[in-house]
Amino acid sequence: MLLFQKSAVFSVCVAVMSFVSVVALADTHGLAMHGELKYPADFSHFDYVNPDAPKGGTLKVAEIGDFDSYNPFIIKGMPERNIGLIYSTLMTSGEDEPFSMYGDLAKSIKVADDNSAVTFTLQDDAVWHDGEQIQASDVVWSFNTLIAHGAPFYKAYYGDVENVTADSDKVVTFHFKSTENGELPLILGQFPVLPEHYWTAEGRDFTKSTLEPPVGSGPYKVRTIDAGSHVVYERVEDWWGADLPVNKGRYNFDKIDVTYYRDPTVSLEAFFAGEYDVHQENTAKTWATAYDVEPIKNGSIVKAELQHGLPGGMQAWIMNIRKPVFKDIAVRKAIQYAFDFEWSNKQFAYGSYTRTNSYFSNSELASFGLPSEEEVAILEPYRDQLPAEVFTSEFTVPVTNGDGNNRAQLREGIRILEEAGYKTGEDGIRVDPKTGERLSFEIIDNQQAFERWTLPFIKNLKRMGIEASFRVVDDSQLVNLLNSFDFDMTIHSFGQSLSPGNEQREFWGSEKATMEGSRNMIGIQSPVVDALIEQLITASSRDDLIMHTRALDRVLLNGYYVVPQWYIDKWRLAYSKSLAHPETLSPKSPNVTDTWWKKPE
Repeated sequence: MLLFQKSAVFSVCVAVMSFVSVVALADTHGLAMHGELKYPADFSHFDYVNPDAPKGGTLKVAEIGDFDSYNPFIIKGMPERNIGLIYSTLMTSGEDEPFSMYGDLAKSIKVADDNSAVTFTLQDDAVWHDGEQIQASDVVWSFNTLIAHGAPFYKAYYGDVENVTADSDKVVTFHFKSTENGELPLILGQFPVLPEHYWTAEGRDFTKSTLEPPVGSGPYKVRTIDAGSHVVYERVEDWWGADLPVNKGRYNFDKIDVTYYRDPTVSLEAFFAGEYDVHQENTAKTWATAYDVEPIKNGSIVKAELQHGLPGGMQAWIMNIRKPVFKDIAVRKAIQYAFDFEWSNKQFAYGSYTRTNSYFSNSELASFGLPSEEEVAILEPYRDQLPAEVFTSEFTVPVTNGDGNNRAQLREGIRILEEAGYKTGEDGIRVDPKTGERLSFEIIDNQQAFERWTLPFIKNLKRMGIEASFRVVDDSQLVNLLNSFDFDMTIHSFGQSLSPGNEQREFWGSEKATMEGSRNMIGIQSPVVDALIEQLITASSRDDLIMHTRALDRVLLNGYYVVPQWYIDKWRLAYSKSLAHPETLSPKSPNVTDTWWKKPE
């Protein structure tokens, strides 16, 4: 399952959650993957909210880049990043559980006893912002439209749905192709329900980007807009969902004022000047050196590190293996030795980062040591298709002592290249022994801050006889290049949750490798990976899911598709003293726009 904030899922969700055998013979208020729901049918609110939080005030937030669309469901355009605030979903995630979902737009849920279907009964008083009733037909239209015309993610994530039917005005049923996909009833609660009458009106085209503020059903609606740079969301005072247990204590700001900045440095200076209220810092050097300012000293801005429980996923330099330069696993393996993490972490992050060594880092899902008996049993049918190291060696990333003397590490990378036949040409750059092509590629990203990490990496590559360059592009250009797979290497993060599932098809599935706009940006086409993904999706228990995830992790790691970077198990937040947050925060997100509030004057 995907782990997301309400505002993120609509731009093609990001991370993932846990599986449980879902059986429900009667209508229920929620579903849990493995085990029992934490919150009973009569619960009043989530534990990570303040049910008595005052409503009012304006929250000012910032984004970097720009936007040119309010349609985040397609691959065209740059969607506004907070547009999810205007929509409701059938169910809402309990963020202090591995993977549980509770009724939101749906007042009750019923799963067939053989897991062949799930039925949602909609809230009687649920309405769109224009006053029209939300009907089962809206759910049917939304799902079919997203599958047919939405981003490729939807087709992969919901690939096991056979069809959806409106049984009455307020009852809708999803019928499944397989009875073994236990996660499917839960993740169907995540997809965005859209107003059919709005999108099918004359003059509107769902397949195109638009800056017309759309009609939604959620806690906020778009009030004002300055295309590309500024948007204000206004809380819906008579919102139908305000008093539901899943929404109590949430959406407390009257307005959420979003300003876009082109440059992170300009954005931070604007924050210190009081132009917006909260700033999440993602650059360790900036966190360590740039916050010795008067607003921090006098207490008008609070600087805090908040522990979280999120898996680190995989942030890395990723290789596009569709490109000839990365076809040979020997090249991909040798490139690993060009990154001196220990030295870079000291120089650029004050030692604050932990090296990533798994696609599911910082969680029980990450593989470690030699494979267990359970993992071997899962992998054994594919032994002849896998490197022997999957079974015989613990996967490790290269390690140095951090003093900058990484000659031994580089010699190992050179040895791998030499053994594979890559000799240096007259210009010192190695050539492919089969094609005669030089080992040369370009790294692209949209953040200048990564340059200081990337340039030493490039320098070490050069010492190994590999030519690389780094180019910073703007947001829209990066999106277009990634969607069309027109890049050699880029910096990317594959976010994960505590419950991997159907989204793994989108990350690594063979079918997605040739589908533009998918998130299989690496281009993996492996029958073994495909088989492991399907087994993971149909895992019969939490323990079974963990073992299958670790097995998948080992296969991905030993493909050497990425150069792992780092993660941190804290949120670095600075915020105005005028803001307050619940005593207990969600372990999965700081949820500033969701659960915080403005202190009364």
